[in-house]
Amino acid sequence: MPRITTRAYQDNIARQLSDTGLSPLMARIYAARGVISETELDTRLARLLPYHSLKNIDAAARRLADAVQQQQKLLIVGDYDSDGATACAVAVKALRAFGGIVDFIVPNRFEYGYGLTPEIVELAAQLQPQLLITVDNGIASLAGVAEAQRRGMEVLITDHHLPGDSLPDALIVNPNQPGCEFPSKNLAGVGVIFYVMLALRAELRQRGTFGDGNGPNLGELLDLVALGTVADVVKLDANNRILVEQGLARMRAGKASAGIKALFQVAGRSEARAVCFDLGFALGPRLNAAGRLDDMSLGIACLLADNAEQALQIAADLDRLNRERRGIESGMQDEALAQLDSIDVDDSYSLSLYREDWHQGVIGILASRIKDKHFRPTIVFAPGNEGELKGSGRSIPTLHLRDALDLVSKRHPELILKFGGHAAAAGLTIRETDLGAFRQAFEQVCREWLDSSALEREIATDGELGNKELQLQTAVELEQHVWGQGFPQPAFRGRFRIAAQRVVGEKHLKLRLAHAGQLLDAILFQQNEPLPDEVELVYRPSVNEYQGNRSLQLIVEHWA
Repeated sequence: MPRITTRAYQDNIARQLSDTGLSPLMARIYAARGVISETELDTRLARLLPYHSLKNIDAAARRLADAVQQQQKLLIVGDYDSDGATACAVAVKALRAFGGIVDFIVPNRFEYGYGLTPEIVELAAQLQPQLLITVDNGIASLAGVAEAQRRGMEVLITDHHLPGDSLPDALIVNPNQPGCEFPSKNLAGVGVIFYVMLALRAELRQRGTFGDGNGPNLGELLDLVALGTVADVVKLDANNRILVEQGLARMRAGKASAGIKALFQVAGRSEARAVCFDLGFALGPRLNAAGRLDDMSLGIACLLADNAEQALQIAADLDRLNRERRGIESGMQDEALAQLDSIDVDDSYSLSLYREDWHQGVIGILASRIKDKHFRPTIVFAPGNEGELKGSGRSIPTLHLRDALDLVSKRHPELILKFGGHAAAAGLTIRETDLGAFRQAFEQVCREWLDSSALEREIATDGELGNKELQLQTAVELEQHVWGQGFPQPAFRGRFRIAAQRVVGEKHLKLRLAHAGQLLDAILFQQNEPLPDEVELVYRPSVNEYQGNRSLQLIVEHWA
């Protein structure tokens, strides 16, 4: 049974925040997330960290400026998730706006694997570029960079993933590379390339490229930056919250790109009321579906579409792929849970699962679902190239997954063929015959790094709400702020009496709750068994809109 806790905060910090004009509720919510000054809540673009402290960014800007002015052929090497797709779109749009000659390729994950591999370089060489620019990948591509150089192509790496022991022999912009003093280490890949484009514009401006003007307005790309940042589940520190808030503001103002507008439309979400939830759970999965089941070039084409009609046609294809992905995932999840029935999960510190018919494009989502259910670091494998398995892992907060795989690799140098990632998620390749050995080695590391208490799920809340706070206005106010990884959306706890309940959509409970003389609507997703008369709930206040009317509805996240 998970432990329900209340986030601690300092009363004096909450009072200081309240004195700036925040409501007492918002003041304590922000204080509980480590905010100590109102300046941390200022999401104006003027508060964005300057690009100068990103290592190598000035050199990258000069090289790109030379390429643009000399009309050299540039080729973006993208990645097959939402971060990689939005990063690719930002690079292509900005470089074309600057007058550059630019194209892109994105690896098909099933044929070429991850990152700038020698095989991708061979494919890129057919387009005869003079400069390869990676987005959201490349920091581990030693062999790929060497192959590009052998073929006479320069490489500029823009990435945000953690580096290995050695770096590629290339110009690298990555806040997580050794010696980089950029204060925020949490930029997504799309954030890194956005900063590179800011530096490039400044360099071209200094060279007089734009005459008396300032050059293209890169703020028009912030909808893409926001989508990639939220969908990649990077920590929403103060700098990332600025990027996301500014992107959401463009969406709400109707200024999003045609592709973003189309994704909102097929997802049935309101662009005028865009919130982080839309980006992470509606737009992001539809964009990701292209890379999971097909080719992410379809998703990038949607983001680059010039007109609404074209964008909507592509978005409809993405929506179809996402429905197909959900069906595959559902079947795989049933099979995974059946596997776990034969395992004593309580006695395991990790889970490593495999079936020969599982789809490589969906194993990351499945790993996330299993991790959430059993609160164990989880790696799910599917068949890869001949004799190999591709794995995708998700971890709990107390175990750094990439570092754990690194230790496994150091102890057993022949066991993992390649791996990469960060604290919460990672990917790897092993030989099919080594699955048992890997499972044992990974379990051993998890047992050394975790104690049993770390495997107990904790549901953190922001305490209880009084009747004056259990109102529609609270839900409206909460929706207007940026929440996400590392800056969690507020959730509250309370005891309620079930006044009425019924099943809707065959698998959800619609509830009528009684609390301190007040009746409230609520919904509990993915449960059709009735609740007892008295319950303790963890919930989020939300705005329910139906036939033009708006009302308060509680989204139940946990009950006991």
